[in-house]
Amino acid sequence: MFIDLIIILTGVRRIGKTSLLLVALHESKIPYIILDARKLRENYALKDLYSLLSEALSSSLDKLKDVLRKIRGISIMGNYVEISWRGRSYVSLADLFDHLNEKRIIIAIDEAQRLRGPLSKEIKNAIAHAYDYDRNLTFILTGSEIGLLHDFLDVEDNSSPLYSRYCYEIKLERFKESLSKEFLKRGFEEFKLKVDDAVVSEIVKTFDGIPGWLTLAGNYYLARRSVEQVKEMSIRLAVNEIENLIESKRKISEITSRRYREALKCISEGANSWSKLHECVSEKEGTTISYSVLDNILRQLENMSIISSYEFLDPVYKEA
Repeated sequence: MFIDLIIILTGVRRIGKTSLLLVALHESKIPYIILDARKLRENYALKDLYSLLSEALSSSLDKLKDVLRKIRGISIMGNYVEISWRGRSYVSLADLFDHLNEKRIIIAIDEAQRLRGPLSKEIKNAIAHAYDYDRNLTFILTGSEIGLLHDFLDVEDNSSPLYSRYCYEIKLERFKESLSKEFLKRGFEEFKLKVDDAVVSEIVKTFDGIPGWLTLAGNYYLARRSVEQVKEMSIRLAVNEIENLIESKRKISEITSRRYREALKCISEGANSWSKLHECVSEKEGTTISYSVLDNILRQLENMSIISSYEFLDPVYKEA
């Protein structure tokens, strides 16, 4: 198990990547550390990255203490690992990986596309170094924004530090209808609740086999006993996520943010081709929008795994 040095685990939001990762790590019986890259702010600094590392190493301190004690620039203060990120005791990522290589260790990075930014090359250099020299280390990278994760790794670009390194990709797919129904029924049975087949079918139809949504819907239904309220609460949650996406684009410009909103709205209303999308956004904007601008928006939405071929990958996002 885990014989490949770099494993990437991909799939749309709420498909179950993190759950599968945690179960696999537990079952492997191999020491591991997990970095949750979602905690990194955009354009994060070295301090932010090393804080994330400290947190991850501290969570696995009981299994790594013997190795960490030997590393200059690392101090163990009770149950917390302190790492020097500047000065004479600075610990580079490559050095850290070399020391961790004393043991068989898995380094997992959840939502690894968030590592993109000013430090991405340094991180990829360290991973490439470990790929070549640290055979006891395995990297597992998950990503729900699949295009952005591939852009970060950039294994096909000869200028990338990870060029030609082999990555084994596992892509999680949504449940089939029969499995979705069985999943919900078993969940309801655990709470001794008999739910009508029509209700189960309606939930399955709404959430299209995405395990995270099915779990959320099941919990909402237990509390509310209303499919309509389940839909409303789920859509409200998706709206908040879309608003956060649009807000992040406002840092580029107010116009860019607005155009992301309009493009998403047009696609949800059935703009299923380039010409229809361009016409719809132009009509909403009241301007002759540049082809290149709209093309960039479309590619970014695809890279973030929100749409593919002018269709939403998540039906709840479409409704939102």
